[in-house]
Amino acid sequence: MKSFTSIIGERLVSYIDLQRALGFQFERQVSVLRAFDSYLRKRGNPQPLTQELVVDFASADPSGSTDKQARRYNVIRRFCEYLVTFDPQTASLDPKILPRTNSRHPIRIITDEELSRLLFEARRISRRHQMRGVTLEAMIGLAASTGLRIGEIVRLDRSDVDLKTGILSIRRTKFYKDRYVPTHPSTLSVLQSYAAVRDATYPECGDPAFFVTTLKTRFCCITLRQSFQEVAQQAKLRGPTGKGISFHSLRHRFAVKRLVSWYLAGVDVQARLPALATYMGHVHYSYTAHYLTATAELMGLAAERYNRWFDEVEAPR
Repeated sequence: MKSFTSIIGERLVSYIDLQRALGFQFERQVSVLRAFDSYLRKRGNPQPLTQELVVDFASADPSGSTDKQARRYNVIRRFCEYLVTFDPQTASLDPKILPRTNSRHPIRIITDEELSRLLFEARRISRRHQMRGVTLEAMIGLAASTGLRIGEIVRLDRSDVDLKTGILSIRRTKFYKDRYVPTHPSTLSVLQSYAAVRDATYPECGDPAFFVTTLKTRFCCITLRQSFQEVAQQAKLRGPTGKGISFHSLRHRFAVKRLVSWYLAGVDVQARLPALATYMGHVHYSYTAHYLTATAELMGLAAERYNRWFDEVEAPR
């Protein structure tokens, strides 16, 4: 783990180790704690930690939404609950001072044309190292065609990708459930091409990761997330203030495209939801059902089907 250098750096590291030992993946929280470590160091390592200090840190990014500020605040608040056992002067932070709105933002679905732009920009994002663009294109394409989470993609090992059958072994998922994910033949072809180029470019790479950086190491979620944001900005799908699509938007796109195709095929969508939930790694298919209200197209198809059913029921016999 990259070192923490503030006055409480060792406590931050031990807190992260504890959370991971308890079974939490703790990836996004680590990025917040790392930012807090840097913030304290730049502020001259003020002690003890106070409510005012943590609120200032959480609100430091003017482009951040209210919910983002609340998430940052709560990560540090929980750390302070741990820190107080070592430093009794640590403030007890008010859990309600930066409340979240608890409202869902409208889902932004990437269109076919926008996906093409993303893949095009991914190919040419790095003029200094062509392999970076090839890798980003493959990772974005895989996410769009399978709906895999960002963490599931970066954790793929070479042994998890069957380049003959196209079946992916997804391990250590968000809910600690392993599953197999079959891929479309076109997706398998992209994975095969990427693996061939990777092995030719890095013949002595010893990292077991399927997707590797130009340093011949596994991607971390933060690196891939930032790279995607760069691609999205180049494709005019994300603004400089952080508003726009994210890597997770590819997962939304996959789910909605699948639901639309089922509606157009006339199949029983509700009956298929459990299968889609299993494919996407959802614990409850009700999580997948959320995508039913994601787009006007889906709502229109659902309404059209309901109207046909209603007309059949009400038709004179």
